[in-house]
Amino acid sequence: MTYESFLYIPEWRFVDESMTTRNRSALESFAADDTLCHLVGQQMSAPTVRTWVHDKTVVLGIQDHRLPYVAEGISMLETAGYNAIVRNSGGLAVVLDEGVLNISIVLSERDSAIDIPAGYEVMLAFVRMLFPEAGKRIEAYEIVGSYCPGSYDLSIDGRKFAGISQRRLRQGIAVQVYLCVEGSGSDRAELIRNFYETGLRGEEMKFTYPTIQPEVMASLSELMELPLTVSDVVIRTQLLLRELADNVDMGGLKPDEMDLYTFYLNRVFERNQKMLARG
Repeated sequence: MTYESFLYIPEWRFVDESMTTRNRSALESFAADDTLCHLVGQQMSAPTVRTWVHDKTVVLGIQDHRLPYVAEGISMLETAGYNAIVRNSGGLAVVLDEGVLNISIVLSERDSAIDIPAGYEVMLAFVRMLFPEAGKRIEAYEIVGSYCPGSYDLSIDGRKFAGISQRRLRQGIAVQVYLCVEGSGSDRAELIRNFYETGLRGEEMKFTYPTIQPEVMASLSELMELPLTVSDVVIRTQLLLRELADNVDMGGLKPDEMDLYTFYLNRVFERNQKMLARG
């Protein structure tokens, strides 16, 4: 079985929140993905692709919150105009803003298991399909010096433009990618470098935080030398889904799904408040 076979299916659901989420908390997006994990995992919804954008936000991982001077680091981010939230999962700090498009692919493993590497490979295949101009130039391996480094960093010519993560819940899997589409990738990396410098103050820690080298990060518009926008990529996503499936169900969460969303939203906000209270 090829990883593309996960993408060629009879029906996709497409939830485009690239405009509606911008001035809302990114915690709402984590709750939305948890809701979709539950719905898709339990086969109460077709497999789903969700697009989302948030204004200036830095999403911190649990390890980031253990920095010795994390409060000063968060204060620095706020002075720079960014909100800071903590996600209750692995990974390290990432930047969200109006030039970063997040895409979640939500699949069910109720009928057959999908292992973690397969989830990453499905997203890699999807991103390559989105940008045929780049195709196999898009590679997946760790980019040393990037923020939130991992074995599935996506890069072109050695410069990272995206990172992939996964969330698993109720037999559902949300594979999430942040795509730096517009603007300066190195400027975003500079912000995170300043955060770590402020939060560490040179102290030695058991956990090794990344030494950020801004020059190893770039946006897709920079790498592809195209005037690419977030809106362009949302349109590409919709068109791609129409190629992959016989039917694409458009629209947000339905009224009968909102109670479940409220449950996950409350849970996400409570966890974030507990994490920030420990700072």
